[in-house]
Amino acid sequence: MQTVIMAGGRGTRIASVNSEVPKPMIEICGKPILQYQIECLKRQGFTQIILVVGYLREAVEKYFGDGKKFGVDIEYIEEKEPLGTAGALYFLKDRIHDDFLLINGDIIFDVDIPRFVAAHKRNRCAATIFTHPNSHPYDSGIIFADGNGKVTGWLHKEDERLWYRNRVNAGLHMLSPQIFKEIVSLKKTDLDRDVLKPLIPSGELYVYDSPEYVKDMGTPDRYYAVAEDIKRGRVWEKNLSRKQRAIFLDRDGTLNKYVGFLTDIDKLSLIDGACGAVKKINESGYLAIVASNQPVIARGEVSLEELSEIHAKLETLLGAEGAYLDKIYFCPHHPDKGFKGERPEYKTDCDCRKPKAGMLLRAAAEFNIDLSASWMVGDGENDVLCGRNAGCKTAYIGNGNPYNADVCGLNLSECIDKILV
Repeated sequence: MQTVIMAGGRGTRIASVNSEVPKPMIEICGKPILQYQIECLKRQGFTQIILVVGYLREAVEKYFGDGKKFGVDIEYIEEKEPLGTAGALYFLKDRIHDDFLLINGDIIFDVDIPRFVAAHKRNRCAATIFTHPNSHPYDSGIIFADGNGKVTGWLHKEDERLWYRNRVNAGLHMLSPQIFKEIVSLKKTDLDRDVLKPLIPSGELYVYDSPEYVKDMGTPDRYYAVAEDIKRGRVWEKNLSRKQRAIFLDRDGTLNKYVGFLTDIDKLSLIDGACGAVKKINESGYLAIVASNQPVIARGEVSLEELSEIHAKLETLLGAEGAYLDKIYFCPHHPDKGFKGERPEYKTDCDCRKPKAGMLLRAAAEFNIDLSASWMVGDGENDVLCGRNAGCKTAYIGNGNPYNADVCGLNLSECIDKILV
């Protein structure tokens, strides 16, 4: 499979770090950004690389040459004038005849690429974009997708928004040759607006959502944050081919204030300190995953669409403070019958309703999680028992420690501080 890297960026927003080389050639911890990308590709067998170069292209070509010393084969496409994020793909229309990987040249990443490729093959679509949560969704483009990963909407940075799931285009794309139909002439072209977004109405655009490490170098602050992550091994360890650790969180009474069965989105508000606690999880290397019983679905009090909107508000409030959730799992079932308006299809004795461990086991399978190195945190007995049933360590939020959890505290912040000590 061929890989195309857009390596012609100028990097005006990060000029204070280094304005003498093209953006992908800016060094971070002793190596250019582009070298980290090529090394990650090479480790996983992706050695056929096309570099699209433009601004100060000589610096790229001199450093990488034909790629042999890096164990890859490199070809070059030159933009003689800026063609946007996709215009140069016009040069590849007659050179690429199979699915290919397209990468932004200004990101540091370490992801399980074969897993990404497999997801794209299953989708049988024109394009699959890698999405993930980030710490600044309020100034990022937001992708909306259905339960099967088919993209249903796309908000750009300047678009108005209220509540939204924190799912952002990461800059990695699996594309089929079908996308060349969207590039009919050699002109400045925006990949997102002119090529990918037009695929939504026909159902040809999908997402691959992953918590793996992908960060851009768009600003000096982000550059220095990524440098710290490289030094601490955070980039490497987040690859899903390696065992992950997670902190599983109950929702009501743990993240947001308990108001009984939450059926009204206006009644959702975060507990003081919850954002800071989740942010500490994000920075620790643990995955932050919600596992919540939601019998309001079975009781007919909330629809799946309404619950999704409630979770969108939860993620928006967290994202406004730089915190994010890697995944939200919920159990919609309830075994007891007899409620007015109940939904019979959810009235079942399932394997996912806490204290059973189904949600945690599903997460472990999806994200290669070592449950014995993970935690379940919540404010009820079912949370503690669920964690034990999954083989996790447990943390109880409340007075005392009535259920003999491994850790206890008066709120999420206290528990996370004890877990991460």
